[in-house]
Amino acid sequence: MELCSIASGSSGNCICVGTSSSHLLIDAGISGKRIEAGLNSVGLKTSEMKAILVTHEHIDHIAGLGVLARRYGLPIYGTQGTLDAVCLAKTVGKIDQSLLHRIRPGEEFAIGEMAVHPVSVSHDAADPVAYILEHGGHKAGVITDLGKFDHSLVDKLQGLDVLLLEANHDVRMLQTGKYPYPLKQRILGDQGHLSNVRSGQLLGQLLHDRFRVAILGHLSKENNYAQLAYETVRLEVAMGENPYKGDDFPIYVAKRSEPTHMFCA
Repeated sequence: MELCSIASGSSGNCICVGTSSSHLLIDAGISGKRIEAGLNSVGLKTSEMKAILVTHEHIDHIAGLGVLARRYGLPIYGTQGTLDAVCLAKTVGKIDQSLLHRIRPGEEFAIGEMAVHPVSVSHDAADPVAYILEHGGHKAGVITDLGKFDHSLVDKLQGLDVLLLEANHDVRMLQTGKYPYPLKQRILGDQGHLSNVRSGQLLGQLLHDRFRVAILGHLSKENNYAQLAYETVRLEVAMGENPYKGDDFPIYVAKRSEPTHMFCA
């Protein structure tokens, strides 16, 4: 499995996941031009994508969705609640209904040679999911936009080789920052976003001897720093009830406006 972050942050998200011969996008929350440039940087083209998997309907995940659908005719997969909300979003524009494919959390489906596992997450959207993709005995996960996790979710995320995981905010920065109180409470709530500490705690429960790499994503521009997220997650892994230390596996931080290289498992 391969994974590249085209953009990941509170201002826009787009992740490319695939195999050596088949790729798809998870979300399209930036412009089509930026998506094409990001894909070109790793030797791919938007026209080559097999589909777009949508996690949920918030604008930082669907801003470029309509453009890509109309320009390239890419199939779009999402839960019924997500697709309904996408179709109502004025910023997306009209999408050919034949391109829309309804999925259900917990029900596996296939796109090309990849098995796709949509997993329900706790977020303030219509029917949000995270995605696990599997091929040839390897798994890649994109797990962002969740305010909490439980044993059920942890069980579903076991066995990942490559993981892009949300580390949205530092709690103290958020609490003392300029955001209005209701927004702070939303982010900190069970349907908000994972803090750096909670991200590290979740990662610590997913590590195993064959784990390859973790990429921290969806960082807040106002309430986090890349180095802070990195150090906090490493510390939480080391302090957790697992046999691993924070530097036993490579941890990267995805940038808001620049693509990463292609991570492979």
